[in-house]
Amino acid sequence: MRLIGMSAVVLSIVALLAGAEAGAQPASKGTVTFVVPFAPGGGHDSVARILAPRLAERLGQSVVVENRPGANGMVGADYVVQAKPDGTTILLASPAETVIAPSLYKAMKYKPDTDLAPVALVHTTPVVIVANPATGIRTLADMIARAKSGSDGLAYGTPGEGSSQHLGGAWLTHLAGIKLVHVPYKGAGPATNDVVAGHIPLAIVGMAPVLPFIRSGKLNAIAVTSPQRVAWASDVPAVAELPGMSQFSVSHWAGVMVPGRTPPDVVQRLQADFAAVLQQPEVRARMTEIGVDPMGGSTAAFRDFLTAERRRFVEMYKFSGLTPE
Repeated sequence: MRLIGMSAVVLSIVALLAGAEAGAQPASKGTVTFVVPFAPGGGHDSVARILAPRLAERLGQSVVVENRPGANGMVGADYVVQAKPDGTTILLASPAETVIAPSLYKAMKYKPDTDLAPVALVHTTPVVIVANPATGIRTLADMIARAKSGSDGLAYGTPGEGSSQHLGGAWLTHLAGIKLVHVPYKGAGPATNDVVAGHIPLAIVGMAPVLPFIRSGKLNAIAVTSPQRVAWASDVPAVAELPGMSQFSVSHWAGVMVPGRTPPDVVQRLQADFAAVLQQPEVRARMTEIGVDPMGGSTAAFRDFLTAERRRFVEMYKFSGLTPE
């Protein structure tokens, strides 16, 4: 009887340990799809490919980056909304399809604040205005003077209509009293390629895709849109330094989101996984190298951040000249 009792205790302990181990594992051992709602080559794509292998190591399963561009990020977001809510389909979200889209569209296939569940803020990055060197534009003053000198204005590319970069450009146009012609792309990568090739004179994008071209002299960095200069580009002035533009501030960010129906325990586990990955020195170094600031933090903090961003972009939208579709 004593042996039977001991065996029961041992089996109970084994069962408890197995349960604890299972609780630390993903909801499904299948492949995790990390959805980037923009074309390859942009900042989101670069960050996803830095995080994916480290996340795979932590989860013990494959993590595949899948680009689903279109409709300014909404194609990728809708794909995630429709996915099984088990933590195996993850969106690397941006402002465009989460906090800006409700101002742009009267009817959407999904409701960002309910159909997508926030997990964690991954990074923030200043937006940068760049020019092809052949234009002769080297400073923000040069750009403003050039825009004022011609009736057609200056064209600038962004990752898409209604993106944070587009709204930042519209706000700058309003404050400077100039004409800038917006050229939307399906991501920062294509916009960057076209300004490097000289197809458009300017681009307003996140720092990540253009930093190598700035360093190699293939693009001129005109200004950053953060409230002040950034440490790793201290020679590039902030737009806010110009008279009358002290309130100008536009940043870009990426955050992890999952289908809104995802159970809270799965969300909490993913938050812990991404927080751990974002604390790894190599990950932080690589993200900083491409011009983004690693974040992390709690799900609650990201939720509050999204609420504040929605309010901010509603105000910026007023300068865009766009009419809700």
